[in-house]
Amino acid sequence: MSKMRTLMILAVWACAALTSRAATAPDRQIAVTIDDLPAGNAYSMSAADVTEMTTRLLAALRQQKILAVGFVNEKKLYRTGEVDERIKALDLWLDAGLELGNHTFSHVSLNKGGLKAFEDDVIQGETVTRILLAQRKMTLRYFRHPFLDTGRDLKTRRDAEAFLGERGYLIAPVTLDAWDWVFGGIYDDAKKRGDTALQQEMVSSYLAYTDVVFAFYEQLSKQIVGYEPKQILLLHGNWLEAEHIGELADLIRKRGYRFITLEDALSDQAYSLPDTYVSEEGRSWLDHWAITLGKPLQKYPTVPAPIMERYDALPKPHVP
Repeated sequence: MSKMRTLMILAVWACAALTSRAATAPDRQIAVTIDDLPAGNAYSMSAADVTEMTTRLLAALRQQKILAVGFVNEKKLYRTGEVDERIKALDLWLDAGLELGNHTFSHVSLNKGGLKAFEDDVIQGETVTRILLAQRKMTLRYFRHPFLDTGRDLKTRRDAEAFLGERGYLIAPVTLDAWDWVFGGIYDDAKKRGDTALQQEMVSSYLAYTDVVFAFYEQLSKQIVGYEPKQILLLHGNWLEAEHIGELADLIRKRGYRFITLEDALSDQAYSLPDTYVSEEGRSWLDHWAITLGKPLQKYPTVPAPIMERYDALPKPHVP
């Protein structure tokens, strides 16, 4: 056999292998959502710090071409002498061509606060955000449940959903959550103290844990719905993401994902599946579907105990 013919055969085999792999590889797509704006730790940050963190985060999102939706807790805007500057931090999101949603005024849990308190907090939490969006001829259309708490009983859940629907909201589910608020809390505290070694440790630990969480939910997706739906990732507005979301994006792309909008993600048929999940604890929508289908929940990969212990030992900010 001539060398040229051998090379041609090898090329055909390689092409066939690539075609086969492309046919079987999942088309992984993911939308990014960022909760607790203007900042997760806003109660212990100055307005200048909030603005700086927001600017860094938005620059990174723009560089990565990620069209995230940010969810606002408007109570965090009200700090004496800083209201206007904190509102401007939300304006930066809209100036960047991104969208804002409602995360309630004070991050109240439907499960713990009850339906009436929840409804009041939703309404109070949309005042500023609706005005900012209207100034750009945009409407407030997305809502994210604090703690992912969707109701302890089915009647409460359905009543809350009806209330949100009447106010024009689409609920933003979550399928992927790597608890960045834990790693971010430790990171923010280390940054404040100038502990760069601990900051880097948290970055490495967070990315490693995220990789494990993605692998878990990719497998769970296939077990529960038979394929990998367009995923929705939950992140938080903090210094960890502001300074390292580029590394997170690299990890996600290496897993084969491309970034899409939340609107695009919600077009996936999975988000129309029956969902009767109720519990004291908020969970991923993949767990919602598993419970609804009568399938057992799988053991979620927990945050390493030493990291959780370090987070629990952090001084808690005063919440006015």
